[in-house]
Amino acid sequence: MNSVRTAKQDVHPVDEILPAWQLGVYGFQHVLTFYAAAVIVPILVASALGLPHDVLEHLIEADLFTCGLASMLQAVGIGKIGVRLPLLQGVTFVAVMPMIAIGTAAGGGIGGLQQIFGSVIIAGIFSYFLAPHFSKLIRFFPPVVTGSVILIIGLALLPVAANDIVAGRGSNTMQDPVQLRNVAYGLGTLFCILGIQKFCKGFVGTIAILLGLVCGTLIAWILGDAQFQDVSAAPLLTVPTPFYFGMPSFRLVPILSMIIVMIISMLETTGDVFATGAIVKKRITEQDIASAIRADGIATAIGGILNSFPYTCFAENVGLVRLTQIKSRWVVAAAALIMIMLGCIPKLAAIMACVPLPVLGGAALSMFATVAVVGIQTLTQVDFDNQNNMIIVGTSVGLGMMATAQPHIADNFPHWAQIVFGSGITLGSVSAMALHLVFNHFMPETEKKSPKQLSLVSDISGHDNLTSFNMKEK
Repeated sequence: MNSVRTAKQDVHPVDEILPAWQLGVYGFQHVLTFYAAAVIVPILVASALGLPHDVLEHLIEADLFTCGLASMLQAVGIGKIGVRLPLLQGVTFVAVMPMIAIGTAAGGGIGGLQQIFGSVIIAGIFSYFLAPHFSKLIRFFPPVVTGSVILIIGLALLPVAANDIVAGRGSNTMQDPVQLRNVAYGLGTLFCILGIQKFCKGFVGTIAILLGLVCGTLIAWILGDAQFQDVSAAPLLTVPTPFYFGMPSFRLVPILSMIIVMIISMLETTGDVFATGAIVKKRITEQDIASAIRADGIATAIGGILNSFPYTCFAENVGLVRLTQIKSRWVVAAAALIMIMLGCIPKLAAIMACVPLPVLGGAALSMFATVAVVGIQTLTQVDFDNQNNMIIVGTSVGLGMMATAQPHIADNFPHWAQIVFGSGITLGSVSAMALHLVFNHFMPETEKKSPKQLSLVSDISGHDNLTSFNMKEK
């Protein structure tokens, strides 16, 4: 009896295998929290490229199926692939604008998708081989860089949500006139989400986004603005087919743009891994970071083959682990299995494709704004008494917003530079990285960092990780 008890005590909560029914319930909770965000990227890309309804359905199916494979790879792991923490994988929001730029430059439609998938495959392979080297460079990406990147991501995505709220004709087009009915759907969905977050606690509060989408769509259906006739025509079961839209197209500039996206995504994954490690009380090493990024790279390459997009760890579900204190990675494995099953049921994808754009925009506004707030929260750790940090954040955010507010500013650039300068996220993120190296590294040793900055670099590189987390909590 004592030996059994000792064996259980030796098992870290991350590796604990819960009873099957608990794995199912907690796994389903992860899926509900994750589902709305999981399908937003294919919907946004399909809308921007002018893809038909049946193509959107297949993109959603492929996305859910690959999300399941990617999450299983990250949580369960194979050899040196996968960090083996309760981390759910999803398509990174960082890739939205660059993918739209790639697809639009290729003329939209299926041809645009083929260029996107080609760049995604190569970028995934690149990430896999870069992983062990990137994990050694973490000290060059303190909160002044990661905070700026996350803030730029949130701010640059907000116009996409606003465009959906007004049922806009494209991400680079001003909608005029704006229909008050569309604005009512978007803001109504947003207020519904806020109401649930305010008055509902626990499990219901964690699925506020999903409930807001459901409420907004039901109201639109009652008023005749949401149609579900295509759901009955969708097949009951299917399996995502590799290269369903034809062989991918491999072009240098889109590939370079997607590689930049994956480098930025590596920062995102690194932050999520450290946050999760602190929550589950597990020290994170360079090898853990490398394993997590390898899983991202393999999942991204598989995504391009199965007609999906780049993958990264999802911060939304990191928050759920903290809220519930359910630390077992096998819960995420159960969620991954559920997502694989959902990806094989096209009728569910067809239902999600029927969500009106203004309703989607209201939910997206809430999520993207939250991403920006996370960036601000990260920047509170930065020593702004150092003028260099003011320059880094101000300039990178300014450049990112310039390209976001005036997306045609890159039209007369050379073709190789258009994707970088045409995406606020890419331009702002590259600027933050470059400016940090110039202002905080290439200077006399005595001026490099204040004591506060040295502490922050130590935090982000994994040294004394749990101590820094506990200090923040206090």
